[in-house]
Amino acid sequence: MKILLDGRRMGSPAEAHNYLKEAMNFPDYYGENLDALWDMLTTIDHPIFVVLNFSGRMRESLGEYGKKLISTFKEATRENPNLHFSEKKWRYF
Repeated sequence: MKILLDGRRMGSPAEAHNYLKEAMNFPDYYGENLDALWDMLTTIDHPIFVVLNFSGRMRESLGEYGKKLISTFKEATRENPNLHFSEKKWRYF
């Protein structure tokens, strides 16, 4: 399974988590914070490829929180062999 995420849709932490919940089909009980994201990513039990497009735009909008969000994906990738993550840093199209 491949999921394409659009960093332009993550203008605030709340928007980011709402978008991730929808795009990644997280359950209703998803806690919408970085700890909950970690829990979801590290328990994926099937191969999944996540590509974050416009990560530069997301980092501009979210600042330090955006860095932590990307770090959560990268660390979860090291923890869970089913998860594969990459980012594209395009800013404008």
